[in-house]
Amino acid sequence: MDQDFSGKVAVVTGGGSGIGEACARLLAARGAHVLVADRDLGGAERVAGDIGGAARAFEVDVADPQACEAMVRAAVEAFGRLDVAVNNAGIGGPQQPTGDYPLDGWASVIAVNLSGVFYCMRAELPAMLESGGGSIVNMASILGTVGFAQSVAYVAAKHGVVGMTKTAAVEYAQRGIRVNSVGPGFIDTPLLAAADPQILAGIGALHPIGRLGRAAEVAELVAFLASDRASNTTGSYLLSDGGYTAL
Repeated sequence: MDQDFSGKVAVVTGGGSGIGEACARLLAARGAHVLVADRDLGGAERVAGDIGGAARAFEVDVADPQACEAMVRAAVEAFGRLDVAVNNAGIGGPQQPTGDYPLDGWASVIAVNLSGVFYCMRAELPAMLESGGGSIVNMASILGTVGFAQSVAYVAAKHGVVGMTKTAAVEYAQRGIRVNSVGPGFIDTPLLAAADPQILAGIGALHPIGRLGRAAEVAELVAFLASDRASNTTGSYLLSDGGYTAL
């Protein structure tokens, strides 16, 4: 039997495209009501419209703590509770060596990819406690465990997401909330769409399975962690990387 999210309410940030879109669609297909949150309201509205009555769109900039609080309020007002949160919103940032990395690029990547996850959890956790518990899945990356040249801000942020996840998991383990993180490898999403096809082929070859991952594959892992089937799993960092980090 597939995971059953009937009667449960989920928030998915970055839900207007890529991995977030795949997560929102899969959770809804398995019974959840979903608040599709994205900085791109048009993308969120498209996904929510395709899902139908079980979804609502919400415009959010996760780098703004008040916006994250408003997002959680919107989910509770629309659907009555909060059970699942997928903190997926993220940006890529500049590509420069550490000694030349632009300060504004550092600030923007950390604001979205690290502080944004904290702001979301800070808003989500009290709402989940009021609902009797829940599950949070934070989107990290393979770069939450390895380095990658010319990506110091992204790597630092994703390492931080893994650490925050473990900390929150310890704090809330006996209060009915599980907190886990997922580390995708390089996934075929809009973040990579502008790259040269030859470069993408080369990146795909770095994965032992010989290709880029798919958003739907990551969504399956997220749904498992969000479901009651993962009831003994918290504080974990699980990879969906085609074997990239096994090399």
